[in-house]
Amino acid sequence: MRGRPTAEDSWIRRFSPAPDATHRLVCLPHAGGAAGAFLPWSRTLSPHVDVLAVQYPGRQNRHAEALLGSVHELADGIVQALEPWRDRPYSLFGHSMGASVAFEAARALEADGTGPAVLVLSGRGAPPPAPTTGWRHLLDDDAIKREVEQLGGTPPGVLADPELAQVVLPIVRNDYRAAETYWAPPEAVVRCPVVGLVGSDDPLVSPEQAREWRRHTSGAFVLHVLPGDHFFLDRHRAAVLSRIVEHLGVSATEGA
Repeated sequence: MRGRPTAEDSWIRRFSPAPDATHRLVCLPHAGGAAGAFLPWSRTLSPHVDVLAVQYPGRQNRHAEALLGSVHELADGIVQALEPWRDRPYSLFGHSMGASVAFEAARALEADGTGPAVLVLSGRGAPPPAPTTGWRHLLDDDAIKREVEQLGGTPPGVLADPELAQVVLPIVRNDYRAAETYWAPPEAVVRCPVVGLVGSDDPLVSPEQAREWRRHTSGAFVLHVLPGDHFFLDRHRAAVLSRIVEHLGVSATEGA
């Protein structure tokens, strides 16, 4: 039997609780990202949507914990953490690496009998059908810095600070490894509807690659191409949230 939800546990940050909301949105951040990225989302969508932001181990308030090195390990932890929160309809949102984690979590949650209403996969192409190794996680520190800075994945100047870089770079490298070594066989599917989101100028994933997620659901699939690069969701937050709440079937707030 599921326990009663608490304000948060180590995996879940609930910045703007919406206890009367009819729907929950569980948000999974990108490689190197943290739950705090979804603080503005929770403020905008509350009280209509109860936003649960996932905090991966090894960052922010979980900095003392060991990093998890694979998409499947992250998905397993999220499935367990969501046990007390599945008392009402919920959906999963994942960006970049978070999309892969959300997909695997959705598969496991559906197997458990309480899968998400909608799966929103952002800034990520469908998984390769066989094991792969990738190359970004093998770069030296300076090259990884350049990659992250070019994508705009960290605030300006963060990686220029040696102490901050010493904290951030191992997290980024770990997450790159998890994302780049993830694969799923063609028969890996979910039953729920899948919504794809991608930036029109994303250097990492094209609309065609994002559209391949349609092969991994037996439900409906729709792809929205929005203006912007890999982090279009930060620069076009209102448009992103508007698309999401449209598919959740709940009323959008004025701010979204």
